[in-house]
Amino acid sequence: MNEMHVLAPSPTIDHSAEQRHPAIEQSEVIEKPDHFLNRELSWLRFNLRVLEEAEDRRHPLLERVKFLTIFATNLDEFFMIRVSGLRRQVATGTGGTTPDGMTPSEQILAINHELGAHYERYDICWKQDVLPALREAGIRILHYAELGPREREVIQQYFQREIFPVLTPLAFDPTHPFPHISSLSFNLAVLVRDPERGDCFARVKVPGVFPRLVPIPTDEDAALRQMGLVGAGKVQQFVWLEEIIAHNLDDLFPGLEVVASYPFRVTRDADVAIEEDEASDLIEAVEEQLDQREFMSAVRLELDAATPGHIREILTRNLQLPSYLVYAGDSPIGMAEVRELYALDRPDLKDPTFVPSIPSSLSKAGGLLAAVRQQDVLLYHPYDSFMPVVEFLREAANDSDVLAIKQTLYRVNPKSPIVEALLEARVNGKQVAVLVELKARFDEENNIEWARKLEDEGVHVVYGVRGLKTHAKVCLIVRREPDGIRRYVHLGTGNYNVVTGRIYTDVSYFTCNPDISRDVSDLFNSLTGYSRKNSYSKLLVAPTTLRQQLLDRIERETSRHRRYGDGYIAFKMNALVDTQCIQALYRASQAGVRIDLQVRGICCLRPGLPGVSETITVTSVVGRFLEHARIYYFRHGAQNEVLMGSADLMPRNLDRRVEVLFPVEDPRWREVIINDMLGVGLRDNVQARRLLADGTYERTHQADGDAAVNSQEWFLSHWKSRP
Repeated sequence: MNEMHVLAPSPTIDHSAEQRHPAIEQSEVIEKPDHFLNRELSWLRFNLRVLEEAEDRRHPLLERVKFLTIFATNLDEFFMIRVSGLRRQVATGTGGTTPDGMTPSEQILAINHELGAHYERYDICWKQDVLPALREAGIRILHYAELGPREREVIQQYFQREIFPVLTPLAFDPTHPFPHISSLSFNLAVLVRDPERGDCFARVKVPGVFPRLVPIPTDEDAALRQMGLVGAGKVQQFVWLEEIIAHNLDDLFPGLEVVASYPFRVTRDADVAIEEDEASDLIEAVEEQLDQREFMSAVRLELDAATPGHIREILTRNLQLPSYLVYAGDSPIGMAEVRELYALDRPDLKDPTFVPSIPSSLSKAGGLLAAVRQQDVLLYHPYDSFMPVVEFLREAANDSDVLAIKQTLYRVNPKSPIVEALLEARVNGKQVAVLVELKARFDEENNIEWARKLEDEGVHVVYGVRGLKTHAKVCLIVRREPDGIRRYVHLGTGNYNVVTGRIYTDVSYFTCNPDISRDVSDLFNSLTGYSRKNSYSKLLVAPTTLRQQLLDRIERETSRHRRYGDGYIAFKMNALVDTQCIQALYRASQAGVRIDLQVRGICCLRPGLPGVSETITVTSVVGRFLEHARIYYFRHGAQNEVLMGSADLMPRNLDRRVEVLFPVEDPRWREVIINDMLGVGLRDNVQARRLLADGTYERTHQADGDAAVNSQEWFLSHWKSRP
């Protein structure tokens, strides 16, 4: 077992708050908007923490590039879902005010104001810091004007041979309607001069089938080839695809003068609602939704800062966008595509590789099922390999005594060994039932493909519960054994996805506890049939019981503290938005309960408010891996209770999704979770930021005499031994 690290009180918390401030009535907490942070602005500040990682020169250079692309990708999705939703609320006059008192219009303006500073920092980071550092490291990203004659000749040949046949210029004039601009596509707004008609506007779409950064052979490469050697030199050169096209536009408009061209990119609403009550076939309804996305309203226009006013006016008028949703900057547009650089074979510019561990107890036991028969098994990904989860299913698929496998799938990677194992089980005569959540946003096409493949092989496939998303991560294996039927269960905090299993921190828990196994069977019956079961022996299940049972536990800890003075709560999650949960935590804090929250992303709770939340600390860790595990710990004297699962404390998780939290009943694993997973994370003073009452974050600092603790690095070094 790992050495124990006791959760010590934070030295910044004054536990005399209860004596200095009289308790605030519950109704007063409920009614005060200034007790809550805005959800959208909190998310933007999370994304700013991602940008700060790109600015941090302690990271290897290509890791900083990765963080820049994550920042850009996150913003794309934010506009497609969150900003589009606010715009619809403004257009329809719905939405009301948020708990912090802002209307939809006020939120859009606040987002716009906040993003101005973010984009400016982004531009500075790329142009003044990362780009020069790449050049020093031998990775030269050039503008077309910087190319020499030989390099231009090579690029010209590449353009004529590969790119030119794919391009389709689209005119815009009284006989040519404004062309449809697909979401997130890269485009050039081209101004051409016709001898007869004067200046004309055209759009050229930059094809997404080519690399955004086109490699250019260097003189060293040419010398190597002349010597009969194959390989790249120390210097790697690239030029932007859009600049290649821009400098060869004459070939697209013969007989006309190309006056200028300007890059732009449009983001469209992607939050299309599915009318499940009216859908006779959910797969067809989801496919129709995907088709509609291309034609939804524009919610953002990105331009180069040099784009003149008349070109902006043409674009904004035809896209029906207000000026405050137009963003112009000096960095290349669509920087999410610069992730191509991360694929370069430059290990010296990346984090050191590591090999995830596989507990020796699993191999000694002779397989997952045998190991779980002996004791519960816990894995902490990515420090532990995700492959035991795959082997759990493969072993069951080939075990002649296994009768049935039931599984939920939310986000699955395209080449999924999980799905292949389920298909193998069906071929081997097992009864296999799989719930595939078709409404997992941005994974719909992938999930539809897997659902059809599973159905074609005879797997019983269901598509979720009407009106809800099934977000729970649950697998059930039913096996005939000498003493009767035994059920084996895998419960997780993350998706059944091998790719994310290498970059997300998530927990897997295997058990054959009879009470938990029986609950999981009941849960699958409710998911695949018409069961209305809404109470479980061990599991907390949304949307029926989970919210109230968590609130009851917070109140239980509050009541205990009033009596004994030893209350303690520690939560680790991705987001804290739900008003009722925040109010319950405020009441606990008013009673004096010490509360440590580690919330990676959105947090609408204000810590440190006098008389409201003085005993609450909130930290966020953003680092090499995406913190994704959900852990809920209530000390309750010496009766430690630990819950883990798929649910964050958000209204969508508690009210509109099927979620599961499960208890960790093995006391040895409880101690590991409390002292290591929570304890080390809460002691992080390198990657963690502390949330202040005004909604801003500051980096945590080492107190005098304290050692530096980078929680993710600690786990890479120390997560070795097991109970």
